[in-house]
Amino acid sequence: MCRWLAYWGTPVLLDTILYQPAHSLIDQSLHSKLGVETTNGDGFGVGWYSAANDTPALLREVGPAWSNRNLRELAGHVRSPLFFAHIRASTGTAVQQSNCHPFRYGRWMFMHNGAIADFPRMRRDLSLLVDPGLYSDMEGTTDSEVMFYLTLTFGLEQDPPAAVATMAGVVERVGREHGVEFPLQMTIALTDGERVWVFRYSSARASRSLFYSSRVDALRRLHPDLAFLREVSDETRLVVSEPLGDLPGAWNEVPENSYGVIQPGDDELHRFAPAAA
Repeated sequence: MCRWLAYWGTPVLLDTILYQPAHSLIDQSLHSKLGVETTNGDGFGVGWYSAANDTPALLREVGPAWSNRNLRELAGHVRSPLFFAHIRASTGTAVQQSNCHPFRYGRWMFMHNGAIADFPRMRRDLSLLVDPGLYSDMEGTTDSEVMFYLTLTFGLEQDPPAAVATMAGVVERVGREHGVEFPLQMTIALTDGERVWVFRYSSARASRSLFYSSRVDALRRLHPDLAFLREVSDETRLVVSEPLGDLPGAWNEVPENSYGVIQPGDDELHRFAPAAA
């Protein structure tokens, strides 16, 4: 499987969230504690937004994140209020740049940890459900990219939670038509550059790990000496596949079969279920 993080809040250098934490995503690429694999070295990607452009920038490479000098150099110079970062452990598809996350369409970014079970058996049926107007934009061979384009097909730009629910319902229906008992395993992050939606769901009700950071104002009261907490806004949030350290009170597990919205003002947490398809 994979590991990922989503950051939303006060603009920071990528280095601050990608390299500096004790159990950073770079450390997790070699020493994951909660993933299916300890090592996640089948490529990586980062995506971010700048004030000059509504479309996110992407850096995706096929090598491991822990030894990439370009990523290390970039991290000390790129500042943004919204980062996606992903380290990949392939579930069978090729290690190639077009299979690395995040995926992008227009202003949207998408990344995923998990899998569609027995995806090779289902690939054709699922791919044919992608809107023909979107189909030619798919570049890779992963189940994750098919999930993203199905979500776009089912109305991502109008209603992200409903589009993801419809996508999940379709994957489960097609999977069961092929005799797959538990077709879907997913933790997903989506953003349009203004809000971030995160989802945790699996057909077997045993989803991959996912955590969100506590409110910054609460963490300041617990840890008044931490400089980072004095430099970011109360609304700053991180969502991660596994905690970036063991700071007491910092991390909360995203409940099974739920989704959250990170946005200006109050964030939200809701129950998630696939839509009948």
